[in-house]
Amino acid sequence: MHMMISIPPKYSVSQVVGFIKGKSAIYIARTYVGQRKNFAGQNFWARGYFVSTVGKDEVMIREYIKKQEIADKRIDQLSIFE
Repeated sequence: MHMMISIPPKYSVSQVVGFIKGKSAIYIARTYVGQRKNFAGQNFWARGYFVSTVGKDEVMIREYIKKQEIADKRIDQLSIFE
């Protein structure tokens, strides 16, 4: 998953990434697995993550993310025929 987000200085990167990973895992479990409670000990996301700062390359990085989404959709469509 690729994301470009802006984090206010009062939050650490690890806080924001942990929040996003935690809330999205709960949402996926409730929506697609049908589990309502007790998520302890379950893992959906990998333990790590990669973060980089964006400066003058913001436009290039946004384009990369857009193209990555298109490439992922293309791969998903190809896997339908396998």
